[in-house]
Amino acid sequence: MLVRAAPAVLLAAVLAAQDEPRWFKGNLHTHTLWSDGNELPELIVDWYKREGYHFLALSDHNVLAVGEKWVKVDTVIARGGRRSLAASKERFGEDFVETRTGADGKVEVRLKRLDEIRAVLEEPGRFLLIPAEEISDRYEKLPIHINATNVGEAIRPQGGGSVREVMRNNLRAVKEQAVRLARPILAHLNHPNFYWAITAEDLAHVVEERFFEVFNGHPEVHQLGDEHHAAIERIWDIANTLRIAELDAPPLYGFATDDSHNYHALNPNTALPGRGWVMVQAPQLTAEDLIASIEAGRFYASTGVTLDRVEFDGEELRVHIRGEPGVDYTTRFVGTRKGYDPASHPVVDAEGKEVRATRRYADEVGATLAEVGGTTPAYRVNGDELYVRAIVTSSRPHPRPTWEGQREQAWVQPVRPRRD
Repeated sequence: MLVRAAPAVLLAAVLAAQDEPRWFKGNLHTHTLWSDGNELPELIVDWYKREGYHFLALSDHNVLAVGEKWVKVDTVIARGGRRSLAASKERFGEDFVETRTGADGKVEVRLKRLDEIRAVLEEPGRFLLIPAEEISDRYEKLPIHINATNVGEAIRPQGGGSVREVMRNNLRAVKEQAVRLARPILAHLNHPNFYWAITAEDLAHVVEERFFEVFNGHPEVHQLGDEHHAAIERIWDIANTLRIAELDAPPLYGFATDDSHNYHALNPNTALPGRGWVMVQAPQLTAEDLIASIEAGRFYASTGVTLDRVEFDGEELRVHIRGEPGVDYTTRFVGTRKGYDPASHPVVDAEGKEVRATRRYADEVGATLAEVGGTTPAYRVNGDELYVRAIVTSSRPHPRPTWEGQREQAWVQPVRPRRD
């Protein structure tokens, strides 16, 4: 049965002003028993709804929650769901859970389709389920996973002759379906440091990809990097510097997601729900409006810090933090200035062998431009910045930390100073 989160930050939709769109909270990376999650999908969706989320994408590996799928009850129990069937019956009624005896004599449970879960949990204006898929591909031994949100049909992994070609081929397949079905589909790259698969240079050069996970709550995705590999935030800054300065491409935007797989215990070494999300400012709670707002950059990523407003007039980036009593906030404004040192150097191990990793760049790439305390930090641009982004760090510990000492944070998307 799902474990309820500590009452840390429950976000209701807020109005920045009476005539402005609402903020909607959502998770775009969620796994269930349809692939390698360990809980019935209806119980996972019910947990997110009860915890104050407004939208959720179930993104199992290379499959949509459609058609018929039966799972052995022994498998559910082996993954930790000893009470899962009973919990679903208690929540949705005895008739909601369908079981049968399989050909081998084992009892099986039918997994609920997305449309069946929608019928009992969706509420207009309050809670939305969005069909999604984690397109799980690879190049040689490197995993390359791209989430497609609001898909109409499952997309087969496309393969390719390099990391970048695999990325491009799958992004092309997403775009082709969006055109064919006349529906917006949002594609974002997952966990670039998972098995050290994606470098900053890869992210920079695949300009077709506009979104990636700056925070992923899975404990095995190397969020902070290591002695040979850059941390995810460092990858973000390098990729955006290369995109803007050398490729004349738009900046990459960052999501925070759970990548949740484990729902039966609060073991920090597992992929728990409630670790990271996006806050999207949209006129209505529909997939179309949410995706349009995300594509326009009207969202931020969070692991607990709440923002009331983000404003940028071309000259000043202002962040309005919803402060909480007894909590301190520090905001770093980060960017790269024109004329930065473009030199980069390969990463080598102790034996001098080159490591597949983001190359090393000068410190002025993704430098801290200013650090400001309080709940209304602002940064006035000089005009020589290629981009500016902000990250707010709270003094409050994350209630479900992925690493020791993790604090609640929020990431504001990069903006470009006004050009003369």
